Amino acid sequence: MTELAPKSGFYDYDAKYTDGLTEHRVPAPIHRQAYAEALAMAEAAHRALGCAGVTRSDFRYDDTAGEPGVLYLLEVNTQPGMTPLSLAPEQAAHCGMHFDDLVARILACARVGALA
Repeated sequence: MTELAPKSGFYDYDAKYTDGLTEHRVPAPIHRQAYAEALAMAEAAHRALGCAGVTRSDFRYDDTAGEPGVLYLLEVNTQPGMTPLSLAPEQAAHCGMHFDDLVARILACARVGALA
């Protein structure tokens, strides 16, 4: 899980696609209960939608009333980016998975899905 922290202003197009304008905090520094809940919600959404391969679930996290905060699932991205600034490769690397292995896994899931 990654927290996106724009260095100034909002997380807009420039903050998303310009290296150095947003800090990626991996893992996200949130309450462990909320972290576990986010992972469970992301997996449940992935399964409920019948997704295969890699997806990315986007959340908003409201901790203004204290910890653990409240999670809001915004969307499930079924084709997450694979650029040097993208979150999926960054999260895979955090889990010890090399970029080439991530791509191989995505391709293997695509082949299995194509045969079904």
